[in-house]
Amino acid sequence: MNNAIYNKLTARKNERKKSFVVLIDPDKTSTNHASILLERCEESLVDFIFVGGSLVVTDHLDELVQHIKKTSNIPVILFPGSPSQITPFADALLYLSLISGRNPELLIGQHVISAPTVKKSGLEVISTGYMVIDGGAPTTVSYISNANPIPSDKNEIAICTAMAGEMLGMKLIYMDAGSGAKTPITETMIEAVSTHITIPLIIGGGITDPEKAYRNCQAGADIIVVGNAIEKDSSLIKEISAAIHSL
Repeated sequence: MNNAIYNKLTARKNERKKSFVVLIDPDKTSTNHASILLERCEESLVDFIFVGGSLVVTDHLDELVQHIKKTSNIPVILFPGSPSQITPFADALLYLSLISGRNPELLIGQHVISAPTVKKSGLEVISTGYMVIDGGAPTTVSYISNANPIPSDKNEIAICTAMAGEMLGMKLIYMDAGSGAKTPITETMIEAVSTHITIPLIIGGGITDPEKAYRNCQAGADIIVVGNAIEKDSSLIKEISAAIHSL
């Protein structure tokens, strides 16, 4: 199996390099808008592009990913909200298992349904332990998943959940406060989790400025994902990228 993208992620972690990911939501991004974002991503040395959303009600996922691949050399990784959000034109797929919840459909059920399609796609599949952390406001992912997020002050629950994910064979741990979170994941929780796992740790949700991204990296995040803030102000790409890569 091709592991080029995952090898790049782990190599950057081993070299103590922090990675910056721009998240593009197909429901909110036309190809014209994507071109503007991608130009800024290239100029700012963004490491990876995530494409996906909790719903994705538009039908141009294939077109959008092909446009990104044609326009940019930055690796494209799918961040799907459901098994239907698959396109073979990306470089890799985060195969998410919601390990912070107790909904069996999102732990294994949807994976069983999607497995033949994912296998046929030829995508590099990266098994990812997905953890939703309470960001102080209801999020689409919490509503769709019908699962309670981990309380923002329960570091021990986050630690044990991440450790379990790694021991079950997950290749990444993704802690997410959700799009537009009022309170992003705390540095104390990031530090607590990062010191108990060896696989790359992704942090997203509510990161709206370079300082927060920088502090998250200092606390132990290996990969920072920003989407909602950039949708509102794409000039943040350069500032946040510089802050992350300064470490």
